[in-house]
Amino acid sequence: MHREFYTRLISKEHPLPEAFVPEHLIDIGLPSEAAPGNPKRLLECQAARAASQLFHACHKSGLNLWAVSGYRSWKRQKELADTGSPFVAAPGTSEHQSGLALDVSCPTIRMELCENFSRTEEYRWLKRNASLYGFILRYPRTKEAITGMPFEPWHIRYVTKPLASWLTITNLTLEEYHSFPHRSSPPP
Repeated sequence: MHREFYTRLISKEHPLPEAFVPEHLIDIGLPSEAAPGNPKRLLECQAARAASQLFHACHKSGLNLWAVSGYRSWKRQKELADTGSPFVAAPGTSEHQSGLALDVSCPTIRMELCENFSRTEEYRWLKRNASLYGFILRYPRTKEAITGMPFEPWHIRYVTKPLASWLTITNLTLEEYHSFPHRSSPPP
């Protein structure tokens, strides 16, 4: 995959085509409520390797991070979007369709995807360490107007280590990065 794939902005304004399916989806092999064979266990291979490293480091710290939802097809995203939840993007506009996004949780909050995740040790660990593995906390609390999405402390996105580190240090979102005139050059 090209670097542009990993740093691609996926949103209402920048949707993926309906026929898009990422190359090289693999089972992340991480603690998950989803049974083996469930597409929710899939991520693009580079993102899956990075997620595995992130999870192992988190577990080594004595914390209990779980994978809840990875890849979603256009059809599955449409089914979820039809429920009307403000946390579910329309098909084509969800990062899950790229195979680069992963929703995470922990047993402390019964594996729920809710704002309470932001009060857990696992979330605090992610906030400090996700960028070391190429992930960003994609929808931060103070950036809803910029991302167009409500605060989702459970949603992480693989963007490569250099970009994840740069976005974390500068406190910028992927939208802000893409609005920079110099974005065609790699981050510092």
